[in-house]
Amino acid sequence: MKNFAHRLTSPALALALTAALLAHLPPASAQEATPENPEAAQNLSGENQVVAKVNGYEIRTSEVRMAFTDVIGQLPNLPKKLRYPFVVEFLVERHLLAQLANKEGIAETDDYKRRLAAYQAKALRDSYLAQVISPKVKEEEIKAVYEAESKKVQETERVRARHILVASEKEAQSIIERLNKGEKFEDLAKQYSLDGSKDYGGDLGYFTAPEMVPAFSKAAFELKNGEVSKPIKTDFGWHIIKLEDRKKGQAQPYDQVKGAIRNVLVRQKVNETLASLKDVAKVEILDEDLKKLADEAAKQRQQLLDQQKKKATTGTTDGDGGNKGDLIVPESTQQ
Repeated sequence: MKNFAHRLTSPALALALTAALLAHLPPASAQEATPENPEAAQNLSGENQVVAKVNGYEIRTSEVRMAFTDVIGQLPNLPKKLRYPFVVEFLVERHLLAQLANKEGIAETDDYKRRLAAYQAKALRDSYLAQVISPKVKEEEIKAVYEAESKKVQETERVRARHILVASEKEAQSIIERLNKGEKFEDLAKQYSLDGSKDYGGDLGYFTAPEMVPAFSKAAFELKNGEVSKPIKTDFGWHIIKLEDRKKGQAQPYDQVKGAIRNVLVRQKVNETLASLKDVAKVEILDEDLKKLADEAAKQRQQLLDQQKKKATTGTTDGDGGNKGDLIVPESTQQ
């Protein structure tokens, strides 16, 4: 059977949605070097000072900030102390090549003009987001979202369980008899389970009731810690379930997630602005094949955003391991 990866590694307010949205935000608003963002470059706050010169051209801290996300995003494992000098060296090399290109007349070519037009549109969009839309998100709005979502998480019960999946009730009952004689659940799971979680001793990690198929969830949530179920039948086969733990959700501290929540709110305001623009704009799709796929792509995009938002606000897992195998209810069928 398929072996599904553990879905999220953070508790409440997990930031899957934010990761998807950051691609639409300008580097300056998403990754500026500020006290709230220790991952960013060193010594880049304050005055727009000159940090290097290339044949007289001044590289300033503002340019380093704008280049920082693009460069370090490709090298996430680069030591923090080396990130600032690495970005500056990248800019030095960029300007050396740009100056050479200018001398050789590249600025007069059609290829350059097409690129310049595309970069100009991106720069205008980024500046608009940074100067107009981003400042509209206030601290009180971020706190309100955090309080509302963290309350939902705290009200959500999760359990951690192991299971052994077999093909028949007879085989399931045989395994239960061996468990009653003292054999370890983990060992039998590795030996007999048909599910991908067998490699983890049947460990499914923490999950909420809606995440699993109904019959499995009902049985798991009725167990006490350490208790083993009778054989449970689902569409996947017969399960023996052992409950390991149960607990309520726990939200991450506000200071750790406020930046991410802010980015989500910025994106919501971007969507509102785009909706109003599309109402009056004349947008024509000329590619016939693209026309056929446009509606389907739009539906898939909305479904993806809805799924990411759900994961970001329900506090599904907290990095305690596990592999839910084929038991996860597909997002499209969850209510």
